[in-house]
Amino acid sequence: MSAQTAAATTGAAIGNGLAAEVELAIGGMTCASCAARIEKKLNRMDGVEATVNYATEKARVSYRSEDVSVQDLIATVEKTGYTAHEPAPPAHTGDAAATEEADGLRPLRQRLTTAVVLAVPVIAMAMIPALQFDNWQWLSLTLTAPVVTYAAWPFHRAAWTNARHGAATMDTLISVGTSAAFLWSVWALFFGTAGMTGMTHPFELTIGRTDGAGNIYLEAAAGVTAFILAGRYFEARSKRKAGAALKALLELGAKEVTVLRDGREVILATAGLRVGDRFLVRPGEKIATDGTVVEGSSAVDASMLTGESVPVEVAVGDAVTGATLNAGGRLVVEATRVGADTQLARMAKLVEDAQNGKAAAQRLADRISAVFVPVVIALALGTLGYWLGSGEGLTAAFTAAVAVLIIACPCALGLATPTALMVGTGRGAQLGILIKGPEVLETTRRIDTIVLDKTGTVTTGKMTLQTVHTTDAVTETDVLRLAGALEHASEHPIAQAVATAAAQRTGAALPTPEDFANVPGLGVQGVVEGHAVLVGREALLAEWAIDLPVELARHKAEAEAAGRTAIAVAWDGEARAVLEVADAVKDTSAEAIGRLRALGLTPILLTGDNRAVAQSVAAEVGIEEVYAEVMPQDKVDVVKRLQGEGRSVAMVGDGVNDAAALAQADLGLAMGTGTDAAIEAGDLTLVRGDLRAAADAIRLSRKTLGTIRTNLFWAFAYNVAALPLAAMGLLNPMIAGAAMASSSVFVVGNSLRLRGFRAGV
Repeated sequence: MSAQTAAATTGAAIGNGLAAEVELAIGGMTCASCAARIEKKLNRMDGVEATVNYATEKARVSYRSEDVSVQDLIATVEKTGYTAHEPAPPAHTGDAAATEEADGLRPLRQRLTTAVVLAVPVIAMAMIPALQFDNWQWLSLTLTAPVVTYAAWPFHRAAWTNARHGAATMDTLISVGTSAAFLWSVWALFFGTAGMTGMTHPFELTIGRTDGAGNIYLEAAAGVTAFILAGRYFEARSKRKAGAALKALLELGAKEVTVLRDGREVILATAGLRVGDRFLVRPGEKIATDGTVVEGSSAVDASMLTGESVPVEVAVGDAVTGATLNAGGRLVVEATRVGADTQLARMAKLVEDAQNGKAAAQRLADRISAVFVPVVIALALGTLGYWLGSGEGLTAAFTAAVAVLIIACPCALGLATPTALMVGTGRGAQLGILIKGPEVLETTRRIDTIVLDKTGTVTTGKMTLQTVHTTDAVTETDVLRLAGALEHASEHPIAQAVATAAAQRTGAALPTPEDFANVPGLGVQGVVEGHAVLVGREALLAEWAIDLPVELARHKAEAEAAGRTAIAVAWDGEARAVLEVADAVKDTSAEAIGRLRALGLTPILLTGDNRAVAQSVAAEVGIEEVYAEVMPQDKVDVVKRLQGEGRSVAMVGDGVNDAAALAQADLGLAMGTGTDAAIEAGDLTLVRGDLRAAADAIRLSRKTLGTIRTNLFWAFAYNVAALPLAAMGLLNPMIAGAAMASSSVFVVGNSLRLRGFRAGV
C-alpha cells in the first residue's frame, strides 16, 4: 500500500473482521442523482458501506479489507461511468488552495466562454431578420457546431451515462433537445431547402403546417447550451467552497514552535513536534499543540475552541489545548498529543464527517426531468408513429417528432435557478447575508428548530464592564480611574475590559501606576497616585486582611449567581467597590429571537459556558430551552439528538467549536464576525454579526426558493403548452424562438422581483 493510501485508510476491529475506511475523490458527477447512483453501486458490494457527497465530490467508504480492496472500489465507480481516486493530502497554503480551485473550474469556464461568444451572434441572426444576409444560415451552422459538440460535451457524456443505467435527468433533456435541433438543422441545410441562398426566418408567429425541410433550429441548440452552462458554472463555483471549512481549520494552528532542546531554544515547524517535547509559549502566541504546563502561569483565551467567554487561568500541571491563545505570561508546555490526535485535528474530523453525512439536496430540475424526459420521448415516438400511420410521409412525420424534442428542451430551465439565486444572493449581500448555493435553499422551508451558540452570537463575545457597585465613601469615577490605571498595565482580557470601560466612562487619560505587580490567579496590585491599590479576587484582598463590607459582598454574590465575574477593588486598606464583568448580550438579540419565533422556529441556546451564565442570557432574550457546559465534540451530538427527534435543525454559531455542529445541522448559519472555520462550515453567512440577520436570511432563502420553484414551473409550462403544436406539425421556427424568449423573459423578470426584499418586514 502506498504512503498516500496508508494515510487515507484507517483500520478498526469490528466483529470478527478488520473494517477499513477510505475516502475517494469522485469525478464526473453533474447532479445529486449521480451521487445517489454511485452510492447505490458501492453499497451493493459485499461488506461495503458508502456515502457519496455531491457537494464535496467525495465518497467515504467502510469495507472489509479481506474481501474488498481500494482498487475494487475504484473499479466499481469507474464501471458506473465516473472517475475515482484517493485524494491528495490537503493543501496547507492559500495559494495552493486557490490554484486547485482555479484548475477545477477552468474547463467549465472555457466551455462557457466558447458557448457565449459563439451563441450570441447565432441567436441574433435567427431572431432579427435584418441580420439575415445571404447564406447567413451557413455561418450559423459553423458557429453552432463547436457549441453543440465541444461546449455541450458534459451534457452528452452525462446523458449517455444516465441512459446506460436507465435514468433520465436534466442532462438527458438538454442533450436530446440540442442534438435534435442541431441534427435536424444539418439535415435541412444539406438535404432540405434551408440551405438555399436567400433563405430567411420571417418574423411571424402564425400557426400553420410548414415544410420541415426549410426549418433550422440552430439558435435553440446554441442558446440552450450557453444558458445552462452559465447556470452550471455559477453553481460549481459555489460548490467548490464546500470543503473550505477543513482548510480553514488547518490554518488555525501555530505554524512554528519554539522547542527547548538541551537548554537551547530551537524554532521548528509544528509538524516536527513529538510527544514529550517541551516548548515555549510567549504572551500573544498560539499554543502549538495539546499539552501540560510545566512552567509558568497565564490566562489562556480558549473561546475559539470551547465557547467559554471568560479566559481560563492555567498554572503548572494544567492541560492546555493547541491553537488556543496565550493571553498572559510566559509558559513552558510539554506536548501530550500531536498531529491527528490533537483536539483541533479531531474537530476537523468532526466537520468532515458531518459534511459527508449531510445529503445534498437533489436539484429540482432533475426531479422534474426524471418524469418529463420519458414522457417527451414517448410523445415524440407516438407523434412519429401517428404521422407515418396517417400516410403524411416520412419528412412530415420526422418534422413533427423532432419538433417535439426541440420544443421540450427549455432554455428557461437553465435560467430558472441561477437567475433567482443571483438576484437573491445579490440582495442578500446588500443586507449582509451570503447564501452559498442553491442546495441550501430547499432546507430553509423545512426548518422548525434553530440552535443558537451563545458567545459571539447572542452575546458580543467580548468581556465588558457591566456594573460598578461602590461604597458611600467613593464615587464611580474614583474607582474607575484607580482600578482602570492598574488594570491597563495587565494583559489579562478581563483587566483590559475594565481598563477600556474606565477610559470611556471617565473621559480622561488614565494615570500611570508608580508600581505594578501581577499576582498569578488572583489579580493585580500597585501604587496609583500615591494609593496602594488592589484589584482582583476577594482572596487577594484577604491576603492583605481586607474584608468586603456586607453590601459589597451581597453584590458580589448576586453577580456570581448570574454567571458574571466579580472583581473587588480596594485601596489604602479598605474595600471600595465591586465591578461586574461579563460577556454582554447584544442589543438586537431579544428582537431577533422574536422574529425567529414568528417564522415558526423554536429557539434553543447551546453553549460551553456554565449553566448560570447560560440561564441568565436565555432569560434576558426569551429562550426557554438551554444546553449548557457542552464541549465542542458534544455540540454535534446535541444537533444529532434533535434531528433524531424528528426536528429539522438550523444552527447559528461563530467559533471553531461550532464548525462541526454547523456542518451537521440541516442548515448552518455562520456569523461573519466569527472564525473562518465557522464561516466555511456554514450554508449561510451573516456578515453583520447581527442575529436579526438570521431571521432575514431564512425569510430571503424561503422567498428565493419559492421564486425558483415558480421559475421551474413556468419554464416547463411554456414548453408543455407548445408541445401539442409540435405534435400536430404546426410548430415553426419563430414560435419555437418565441417560446424560448418569452419563457426566459418571464423567468428573469420573476427573479428580479427579489430585489424588492426588505429586512425586518
